[in-house]
Amino acid sequence: MAKVMAKPKEKPVKKKQTLGMKILSVLFTIVSIFYVAPVFFVIMNSFKSNAAISKGFFEFPTADTFQGFQNYITGMFHGNYPFWKSIMWSFFITIGGVLLILICTSMCAWYLQRSNTVICKIIYYFCIFSMVVPFQMVMFTLSKTADTLHLTTPWGILIVYLGFGAGLSVFMFSGFVKSIPIEIEEAAYVDGAGPLRTFFGIVLPIMKPTFISVAILQTMWIWNDYLLPYLILDMDYKTIPIHIQYLNGSYGHTDTSAIMSLIVLSIVPIVIFYFACQKYIIEGVISGAVKG
Repeated sequence: MAKVMAKPKEKPVKKKQTLGMKILSVLFTIVSIFYVAPVFFVIMNSFKSNAAISKGFFEFPTADTFQGFQNYITGMFHGNYPFWKSIMWSFFITIGGVLLILICTSMCAWYLQRSNTVICKIIYYFCIFSMVVPFQMVMFTLSKTADTLHLTTPWGILIVYLGFGAGLSVFMFSGFVKSIPIEIEEAAYVDGAGPLRTFFGIVLPIMKPTFISVAILQTMWIWNDYLLPYLILDMDYKTIPIHIQYLNGSYGHTDTSAIMSLIVLSIVPIVIFYFACQKYIIEGVISGAVKG
């Protein structure tokens, strides 16, 4: 019997980049460098002395200007308020605020889309409108209200963050809920599941991509936020951005090298969190961008 000759596997054809695609690649590479450059210079200057930073901010550290980790030690123990306490409050406010936003806004979005009443539509559009209003328009009224309601503690500011983070979160969750077939929830009701069991047992696992995307966006916002904690929190509670600001010009002297080192320490946790979850961002945004 004649042997059947196996056909050679066809190699995947690579698409040739057009001139326009090459130009865009070069353009976006340059833009990326401009975005990364400030972070690079902050890290570089965190190992230099104050005199070296003042003399040449863009110069690389030399044997005479290199300080090692001394700037980090100085920054962490500068002043009467320890840096570890600022880290503790930043972690508490960020984790607590993000969890509160995720649970409340995901349940709110699910209810608004499934009820679909006039009142629910009005509430939904109010959430969308809150995304448009600049913070500067309400910050003085907000500060007075928070002081009156005794929300000037790390526990009270979580409620404030819930209010400000609800707009974007409800918008993203609502878009994803529209794509979930309602027959799945109806089957759960037939099996005897109540609203809470249906949400946490069926709807929430399906919403995982958007859930993680919202968590990333809200974490980056709350962790880096300076103005809201500065206006609301008592002076006994300092987050990392506030702690860094107090190094600027305190006691008539600005310790630039210590500020740079603390900025680097504040960047590290959020960068690690972002790279650990970045693969879910595009998936979650696309999942929420559905027609309704």
